[in-house]
Amino acid sequence: MGIRYLLDTNIVSKYFCNQLEENITSLIENLVPEISVITQIELLSYTGFSTDEISIINEFISDAVVHELDSSVVKETVRLRRKYKIKTPDAIIAATAIINDLHLISYDTSFKNIKGLYLVQP
Repeated sequence: MGIRYLLDTNIVSKYFCNQLEENITSLIENLVPEISVITQIELLSYTGFSTDEISIINEFISDAVVHELDSSVVKETVRLRRKYKIKTPDAIIAATAIINDLHLISYDTSFKNIKGLYLVQP
């Protein structure tokens, strides 16, 4: 099936602002986007977007695979929080990637040392 990617919120935000490297933009445009429910929440919670931008974000989310929290992601989140002392939203995103065998694309350096996480940092 090939490599599948989970997009962190910072990647999606930079994608919408045309601030990503060309190779990452090309990658995103040639796959079905996959995001954590945390990324969905973070994107929809930002108050600085115009009505048009909110429509684009909603369209992006409706086209994406949104990974919900399930018991296996919760269990992995707890393990990651205890072991790596990372923030809960970051632990949920990392756990989502690990449990679903996804490569995480993120600028966030807090993911760097997590064993078992395939991290792509542009």
